[in-house]
Amino acid sequence: MSVTYEVDDGVAWVTIDRPEARNALSKDVRDGLWECTHRFNADDSAAVLVLTGAGEKAFCAGGDLKEMAETSLEIPPPDFLPQFGRNVEVAKPTIAAVNGVAFAGGFLLAQQCDLVIAAEHARFAVSEVKVGRGSPWAAPLAWLVPPRVAMEILLTGDPVDAARAQEVGLVNRVVPAAELRDRAQELARSIVGNAPLSVRAAKATVLLSRPRVYEEAEEIWAPVYRSADAQEGPAAFRDKRTPVWTGR
Repeated sequence: MSVTYEVDDGVAWVTIDRPEARNALSKDVRDGLWECTHRFNADDSAAVLVLTGAGEKAFCAGGDLKEMAETSLEIPPPDFLPQFGRNVEVAKPTIAAVNGVAFAGGFLLAQQCDLVIAAEHARFAVSEVKVGRGSPWAAPLAWLVPPRVAMEILLTGDPVDAARAQEVGLVNRVVPAAELRDRAQELARSIVGNAPLSVRAAKATVLLSRPRVYEEAEEIWAPVYRSADAQEGPAAFRDKRTPVWTGR
């Protein structure tokens, strides 16, 4: 299985288990994430979900660019992968335990979780500008971090380390890699022990202020997804060469 699901003392651990490909979002992984999300929603034995990746290098490196090149993917369909609070509602709290790089779609997965705890070596990047792809899903980023920080993340595509991510508010806690599982479990258990109706209402209250701007962002990014550059980026990655941008 590319994604595993286990419940540990009221905490559902969902693990992307494709470390040989830096836990990239292949179709099997995306299908597994959908299955585990629905399972968690229906699982009365689990009060909190923790999402993480297998191995020590990557939480999730984003989309599978080789697969994208083979399928000539343009605009991802609305159900391409679960985006908590956007295309699937998850009333119970979610935590991202980021054990390595969280790039592109991996950044998306961490961003959509309610809390983020990161290993010291974790890095975050919205790297779409480096491969000519789109990131309409990043529309709420300026709600999470200051607008100028969001602008730098989106325009450069350069990684942000865990310490900086915590400094700007993208990450709640940074811990030694060896302690990540235990510290994430501890954080989740501090929520599990609280009154469930109060917890869900608290989450919903915070999210009242979250902007709902996805439709406008999708309109902005649609021409990018349909461009020749959007095909050139994944193809260059597949062929292990520098992309040649045409701006078309």
